[in-house]
Amino acid sequence: MSAQPSVAAKPSETFDVVVVGAGFAGMYMLHRLRQQGMTARVYEQGNGVGGTWYWNRYPGARCDVESMQYSYSFSDELQQEWDWSERYAPQPEILKYANHVADRFELRSDIQFNTRVERAVFDENASLWSVTTSDGKTVIAKFVVLATGCLSNAKMPDIKGLDRFKGKVYHTGHWPHEEVDFTGLRVGVIGTGSSAIQSVPIIAEQASHLTVFQRTANFSIPARNAALSEAERESFRARYPEIRQFAREVARNGIYTEVPDRGALDDGDNERRSKYEARWNRGGLTFMSVYNNLGLDKTANDTAANFVREKISEIVKDPETAKLLQPDSHPIGSKRICIDTDYFATFNRANVTLVDIKSNPIDEITEDAVRTGGKEYQVDALVLATGFDAMTGSVAKIDIHGRGGQTLNDKWAAGPRTYLGLMSAGFPNLFVITGPGSPSVLSNMIVSIEQHVDWIADCTAYMREHGLDTMEAAVDAEDKWVAHVNEVASATLYPQANSWYMGANVPGKPRIFMPYIGGVGPYRQICNDVAARGYEGFVMAGAEQPRKVAAS
Repeated sequence: MSAQPSVAAKPSETFDVVVVGAGFAGMYMLHRLRQQGMTARVYEQGNGVGGTWYWNRYPGARCDVESMQYSYSFSDELQQEWDWSERYAPQPEILKYANHVADRFELRSDIQFNTRVERAVFDENASLWSVTTSDGKTVIAKFVVLATGCLSNAKMPDIKGLDRFKGKVYHTGHWPHEEVDFTGLRVGVIGTGSSAIQSVPIIAEQASHLTVFQRTANFSIPARNAALSEAERESFRARYPEIRQFAREVARNGIYTEVPDRGALDDGDNERRSKYEARWNRGGLTFMSVYNNLGLDKTANDTAANFVREKISEIVKDPETAKLLQPDSHPIGSKRICIDTDYFATFNRANVTLVDIKSNPIDEITEDAVRTGGKEYQVDALVLATGFDAMTGSVAKIDIHGRGGQTLNDKWAAGPRTYLGLMSAGFPNLFVITGPGSPSVLSNMIVSIEQHVDWIADCTAYMREHGLDTMEAAVDAEDKWVAHVNEVASATLYPQANSWYMGANVPGKPRIFMPYIGGVGPYRQICNDVAARGYEGFVMAGAEQPRKVAAS
């Protein structure tokens, strides 16, 4: 991809809004702000738009939400005209779509690429943010919107000797922009989350030998990916109003699918198995929608988990390997379920080895091998599929100072605290898109992004109309919301997993369930009600006097 033109910032330029990140959230935020006649500058650390899909270029990278649904709905022309080629769009196609959107809506002129936001300081006297970027410039803004993404801060593992490995080292979340060819190489993949599950089958086809180092086995469902026919696209487009409304208001995860009317134990063994079989054959994330209590009842969940374990043992020929690949440490769905193309079958290949690093952790990496349990596995290249510092990692990289000089990192040291996942008390006019405390990563991200952007845009318009200078979450409203988020999560099986939802993949990160599990539809209604009641639970102040609408 050719380098993007950059917008040079003049000293102390002033904008209505600074947006951090030019992924799907940042681009739509810019579009909405322009519609309102507000001035905005978007800062993007990469050399192009696309966010997650700009960075994650590893082999086999594709979306796990069907492409006809993982797309913007704000422009009917856009959704009617864009042709998705496959049921699940591959990364290059999603990136092409992001670039098309940037060009179609002429967004690039307000985006400064290759620029990180390093610091943001709130001036309490002026009620303005001072934002410092990696090019040494500082700009002033009334509002700052963090569109930094939930899975955009790649987490490097702390493994002894990694720095002295002589071969190439790749991280799935920070992949080179040029083609990587593993032909004839001995490759080691560390990690077996979603990015590994997608990339392992493709790397195995190229490598002379592939060694996969697994700490925790993951549940994965076949994607059943296929080309989309024009008839399928047209059928979907004709139903877009119904599909989009359902995703926003009815679906718990923002994905259009059948709503189950019964629990797993309401059916007999044979009927239940045939339903699981049908969903397995259909493929995709909706496997967890067979029954309405799989995320709530461990006995019900076990029926689905056991079905998938049986499938793994049917696919994988070596019984020991099959057993290692069968997850046993968490309920199915309590970590984001993966979807794959031939992942389990890949372990039947003669050139693929699975190594259990739960019982024998990696001791160290030498110049040409990974050593575990006293045994060395020779490798020429390493792929680190070690995930992200999710939901808070990209925010934490920015030195953000709110009222009284308090930093957001200090405030969130024991876990992120927000009201509605949109704002954090003590940080006026600072918004987070799909932040902790909102459905976020438990949903179709585009549905949640559009809802947050629309809410923020309506909110800033409201403030202008009413002559209000600042807005921030009230402490009591934030406390109630954090308690509610945790209460709802505790009624489910999700906290039973050591997942990145809990921050469990980052050493020292507080264990708190970060996303809101109450559902996309109910959450949207809560946000709409808050706005309709004059932004209940937020403290707003104008030139005259502060105004607080108490949370009910």
